[in-house]
Amino acid sequence: MRRTAIAVSLLLATVTGCADEAAPAPAVTVTATKTAPASPGEAAPPSPGTAPAAPAEAGVKACELLPKKDAEALAKTPLDAGVEGPETSPSCMYTGPVTGPLAQVEIYLGDGAKKYYDIDRKLNHKFTPVTGVGEEGHAEDNAVFFRKATTWVAIRLVRLNDPAVNREPLQNLARQVAARM
Repeated sequence: MRRTAIAVSLLLATVTGCADEAAPAPAVTVTATKTAPASPGEAAPPSPGTAPAAPAEAGVKACELLPKKDAEALAKTPLDAGVEGPETSPSCMYTGPVTGPLAQVEIYLGDGAKKYYDIDRKLNHKFTPVTGVGEEGHAEDNAVFFRKATTWVAIRLVRLNDPAVNREPLQNLARQVAARM
């Protein structure tokens, strides 16, 4: 985004400079900095206002909490093997084959799940309470969010059907995942 703004500024400066040859073109200096990656044993500090990741998240494989057979039962169609997200942001994504039908099941653990829920709340999505999933549970069309101890979980379904049909199966799956934690 910043590079685009700089490129547009340079283009405008060049065009403006051509229209008035007496005016010198403004000098623009671009400085790029590269942050050194953290060493493998070094964790990034938590952002202000967030609780540190729960010990339950450390080393948890999201695809183990939500196995392929459960994702396929929710989507009601065969899915490709799950793709694990990075260890720093545990997640798992199952997608439908390219031949169709369109389907995707995702699970997010920890800060990413909480952020997803917070954003949807700020966007005024309609939520209903979900029971039996830990200390706190909320559902919206094709997604469920819950907190067990200090770990947040988000499960999302992408299908081209009526979200009301998916509501109960999605909430039941959330209860199964919560029981595995």
